[in-house]
Amino acid sequence: MDKKEIFLEAIQKKKIVIVKVNSKEKGMITRKCIPFDFGQSRKFKDGFDRYHFYDLDSPEGEHNLSITPNQLISIEITLESFEPGDYVKWTPDWFIKRDWGKYS
Repeated sequence: MDKKEIFLEAIQKKKIVIVKVNSKEKGMITRKCIPFDFGQSRKFKDGFDRYHFYDLDSPEGEHNLSITPNQLISIEITLESFEPGDYVKWTPDWFIKRDWGKYS
């Protein structure tokens, strides 16, 4: 499976992922994340598709992490599940279809 297929599977199965990212600010980092979506960013108005994660173990605290495909070095699905309601605090308008109940 390629990285995007792994990402999409993690969304569908509600699994936490471990990602290795080439961060522009910090170089190579490894993070435990919730996979949120794939598509253009509402924050970065550059038209590029991005992987959207929720970073669970950043030294700066939990936060959104949006990266371009060329920044994603690796992605691994863990055995750990997550509940969307614990993280989705807005009315979602996802690019990727999923069955997350009222958080879909």
